Amino acid sequence: MVKRVRSDSGPLSLQKNNHVCVKLALSIFLVGLAVRLLLWDSFSFFSVVESPSVEDAKAESPVLPSSDLQASDSDDFPETHHQNQTQISKDEKCDLFVGEWVPDQSGPVYTNESCRVIEPHQNCMKNGRPDSGYLYWRWSPRDCKLPKFNPKKFLKFMRNKSLAFIGDSISRNHVQSLLCILSKVEPAVEIYHDKEYRSKIWKFRSHNFTLSVIWTPFLVKAAIFEDMNGVTSSEIQLYVDTLDKWTNQYKNFDYVVIGGGKWFLKTAIYHENNTVTGCHYCPGKNLTELGFDYAYRKVLQEVFKFFTNSKHKATVLFRTTTPDHFENGEWFSGGYCNRTVPFKEGQIHMIDVDSIMRGIELEEFEKAASLGSQRVNLQLLDTTLLSLLRPDGHPGPYRKFQPFAKDKNAKVQNDCLHWCLPGPIDSWNDIIMQMLLNA
Repeated sequence: MVKRVRSDSGPLSLQKNNHVCVKLALSIFLVGLAVRLLLWDSFSFFSVVESPSVEDAKAESPVLPSSDLQASDSDDFPETHHQNQTQISKDEKCDLFVGEWVPDQSGPVYTNESCRVIEPHQNCMKNGRPDSGYLYWRWSPRDCKLPKFNPKKFLKFMRNKSLAFIGDSISRNHVQSLLCILSKVEPAVEIYHDKEYRSKIWKFRSHNFTLSVIWTPFLVKAAIFEDMNGVTSSEIQLYVDTLDKWTNQYKNFDYVVIGGGKWFLKTAIYHENNTVTGCHYCPGKNLTELGFDYAYRKVLQEVFKFFTNSKHKATVLFRTTTPDHFENGEWFSGGYCNRTVPFKEGQIHMIDVDSIMRGIELEEFEKAASLGSQRVNLQLLDTTLLSLLRPDGHPGPYRKFQPFAKDKNAKVQNDCLHWCLPGPIDSWNDIIMQMLLNA
């Protein structure tokens, strides 16, 4: 640098014997200038390295504003700084369902404002939930690093394919989370909904990918007399040996995520072979109390038998039951969930009904998996324990808009079963992506 600048001064060509003082002054000036330029170049270099770009700043922002959610087009989105992979190797030994929730300052990739498919009773921020700490955690398996969900790679993988979520309102909660994340790359077009808007079909047209949700809370045929708020006018009539109509659509799906559980705790009359055989919690009916566990086991046996005997080739993820976090009561008796941070392993244990339910699920899944099948690829999506650790992620009283706007001490019904969106259920999609890529 100094040499280059000094050579540029050659045209001055001063006389050596007459201009010694001038040359000395000029040399000092040029050396000073060279040092200044050298320092300026060094400062500029470090400024470029250390100062994040506009896009980097957006990536590090805790919650992305809605106008930025169309920006990234990278196959690696949205990996965090410590994750260099987008897929866990098939050979890597890792139990995706054993681990802990760790802080994640990057936050969710979508907001309640940017995603338009969030149902009102899961839109916690819009409904007035005052805290936001529950948004800044991610699920971290104990023995491996779980990459964050990559919407662009997922849509490429799903090109010309179909995925269906089959089950209860948790399945509907889950599919909304997936839709919100995928909208980062491409918004889905709704092409069907049933009368009650509980079953829907969407199309991602540029990828020819079809995503469905089928509402069937028992997975078998059932006559349900209950409104949208859970108020019942008569006992459920449950046909434990007759699968619901979702089986007629199964042949159209490449991938299925299926699950249920909580509805079996409700009062129900059980039917088998067109005959009433018993019930669950039906005092005064002069019927045999068979219990919810009897019906749940019978239904899962029918479900797994259908999959293993079907001629259709598909990958099926069976989702285990989701614990609720009601404290000091149930949803109908003043129970609430006002915690703001996750539990650590060992700080909470499942209640008896959840333990019984999950035990049945694991037993019947293992029986079905041991039979083997050349067609169905049956996998366990064991979300129970990781969900148990997130008492902070439910709508609680904010299942309705501004519940305390008129009365700060108002008594309101809490939702401690479903999940806020964005929220912990978004991490389920991180796991699903790994399971499907390795299926």
